Amino acid sequence: MARLSLIVMLISLVITMASAQSQEDGSNQVGWAKRVDTGKEVVTNLHFYFHDTVSGKNPSAVRVAQANETTNSLTLFGALLMADDPLTEGPDPSSKLVGRARGLYGSAAQTELGLIMVMSYCFTEGIYNGSSFSILGLNPAINPVREMSIVGGTGLFRLARGYAIAQTYWLDPTTGDAIVGYNVTVATYI
Repeated sequence: MARLSLIVMLISLVITMASAQSQEDGSNQVGWAKRVDTGKEVVTNLHFYFHDTVSGKNPSAVRVAQANETTNSLTLFGALLMADDPLTEGPDPSSKLVGRARGLYGSAAQTELGLIMVMSYCFTEGIYNGSSFSILGLNPAINPVREMSIVGGTGLFRLARGYAIAQTYWLDPTTGDAIVGYNVTVATYI
C-alpha cells in the first residue's frame, strides 16, 4: 500500500512539473494538443449572387420532406429543401457563373419566415476554383438584410471563419423564387 501511494505521488509530481513548464514557456502545449500562433491571417471579401429557383421545369431547390402540419402553416414550418443553386457575378441569371451553393435549408420558425441553412458555397472560378466555405445558421429570410456565420471551408478557405451578409435582390412571392446578393468576409490562415 505504501508503494502504491509513492507511485501515485510521483505521477502527480511529474504531471504538476510538466504543467508548470508548459505555463512558464507560454507554449500552451499538453500531451495531445499543440497551439501555434503564427499571426498570419488572410481576409477575403467576396460579392456574388445566389439564385434560388423552386418553381418551373428545372428548379435548383426541391422539397425533400415536410411535416404533416406544413401545408397548414403560413411559414411552411417543417418543410425541408435540398438545393444546388447557381452563384453568379451579377444579379442577372445569365451573368458569369462563379460557383454553386449546395446543401439544404428548412423552415424552422412557426411565426415568421426563418430558414435554417446548412450550405457549402463551392467556387469554380479563378484562384478559388475548388475552394468552398460552409454556412450554418438561421436565415431570417423575410428581413431585407441578414447575417449568417461561416463555420469552415476547404481549399483556400481551409479553417475559414467569418460571416455572410445576405440581401434580397429580387423575390417572386407567388413562386418563392429569389435572387439574393451576398457580401462575405472570410478569414483564414496562411
